[in-house]
Order: sequence, then C-alpha cells, then structure tokens
Amino acid sequence: MQGLILPDFLDYTSEGLYCKYGNFYVDPMQPAERAVISHAHGDHACPGNKHVFCTAATADIMTLRLKKNAAGKFFRYAYHEPFELGAVKISFLSAGHILGSAQVLMEYQGVRYLYTGDIKLQADATCEPAEFAHADVLITETTFADPAVVHPDAAMEISKLNAFNHNVLLGAYTLGKSQRLVHLINTYCPGREVLLHHSMVPVTRIYEQYGFAPGRYLPYNRKLMKNPATGFVYIVPPLTFDCYFRAKNVLRVFASGWARLQAQNDLSLYISDHVDWRDLLQVIENVRPSEIWTLHGDGQHLQQHLRGAIDVKILNATVK
Repeated sequence: MQGLILPDFLDYTSEGLYCKYGNFYVDPMQPAERAVISHAHGDHACPGNKHVFCTAATADIMTLRLKKNAAGKFFRYAYHEPFELGAVKISFLSAGHILGSAQVLMEYQGVRYLYTGDIKLQADATCEPAEFAHADVLITETTFADPAVVHPDAAMEISKLNAFNHNVLLGAYTLGKSQRLVHLINTYCPGREVLLHHSMVPVTRIYEQYGFAPGRYLPYNRKLMKNPATGFVYIVPPLTFDCYFRAKNVLRVFASGWARLQAQNDLSLYISDHVDWRDLLQVIENVRPSEIWTLHGDGQHLQQHLRGAIDVKILNATVK
C-alpha cells in the first residue's frame, strides 16, 4: 500500500539535498557526515565527506581525483544492491551519464523517491546504460529541459571531423566526455589518431579496469601535432583549450551541448551527456511519477508542459 508523499522528504539547502528521515545528504555541496553520491563529477562529489555511499567506480574515481580528501570512509554498492540509512531504504540504478553514475532510489513508508542525478539516454559504449524504475516522486535534473533543445546524434556530430585533414584541438571535460570522444573517434573517424592530455589518462585507465575501454589513444606528444595535416585529434580539458586560443594550423572544437561553448570555434560539436527535452519526457514516461521535483536547471518549461497532468515542483535552495 502506497503511503503519502512527504513534501519535506528532501530539504534543498545551500549545503545540498538533505533527507532528515535517513539523516543523509544526496550530492552535498559542502562536506557532510553521510553523503550519498550519484557520480564523481566535482559539482556532485565534493571533497571532505566523512562517510560516502556510492558505486565502486565512483569511489575509485573520487579517490583518484580528490586523494586523501575523497572521503573518510567509502561504502561501495553495486546497482540494485539495497542498503539502509536510518529508516530509508536505498538502491542505485544506472544513470548512463558517466562510468559508475547512479540514480538514487529511496523508499520510505511505502513511497518511492527517485533522484536521477545527471542522466543520459543516448548510446554510450563507455558507461553503463541508463535504466528505469517506477517511482512516486521523480527528482530530476533540468539542465536542458527546453523544447527548443534537441541533442543531435553523437555519431553524426563526430563524423564532421572526417571532412577535414587538419589536426584538431578538441576541448572536453576530463571525466566522461573525453572517454566517450575517444570511442566515438575510433568508431566513426577511423582515419584519425587520438592524443590525450596527461590529466585524462589516469581516469581513462580506470574506465579500462572496469571493462569500458574507449579504444586507441596515445598520450600527447608535441612533435606529432607540428605537422598540420596528419589527422591527429588532441583532446584537452577546458582550461588548456582556453589557453590555446591562438593555436595555429589546427581546428579548434569544443564538445558540449551548450551553444555558448561553440562560439568562436572553427566547428560546432554538439555532444552532450545530459538528457535533452525529448529524452527527459521519455524518462518521465518510464518512471510514471505522481509528482516531479526539479533542480539543476530551469524547470519552468516542464511545469508548463505538464500542467494539469503531473504536479511539478521546482526546488530552490534555501539558506540555512
């Protein structure tokens, strides 16, 4: 028998999403005593938490990136392996965002609350695919929740590189995006050779250890990039990409779903690791929630689209 949805099951504060019924935070923004972490990106996995509950891959990536500040202690769980914090039963479902990324299913008094974290439905051979489960409340990101935003097919986007012989300076996030790009280039641009920035190699090795090897790549070699028509793609993090704004004899490209990051580049490359409008509606159709709570973006379009069908509550952080 389903219980009553509790409007205060998650309290959204400047410190993050807090569940008083289990005394834990979900993706806290400040160090917490007990933190349930959806994935290892820095805006979801802050340093200094005392007890961290996450997938094994997330724990390994956090340890690589945050060293001794990764966590006081990790508690690693497989997808669908239940555990309890206070009176709340918790399990992880794959989110399809990056390696080890998880949706957090929380069950309390007969009500199921599903926090998506960052989620992606597009095919990606470098991480576990997103999955669905019914929940009474869907707590979802709305990063690209706009009917005007439609992410193109990633294979078609990366194939744009085949139209040029120039070397490519390709900006991308170190965790998740760069590994996906290595696979896409290996698959759809077989004439290209991938060079990885040194900061991306250790993360990529963790992907390989978990059975998600993205494909061929070499650590960056400056000499290889000097010949402008040798077909190399040098993948670099955003700060390095910005520093090379005067780079010559290369195509400057940045892989992102954001239009602002395509400005002043030689080629647009719309490859996103978040759901667009259509995919978000697909998530909702599969989860079949009675209520939707939104965060990480603008939920107004979704609120208007579902008015009269599903209640949509936009979570705004309160200062404690």
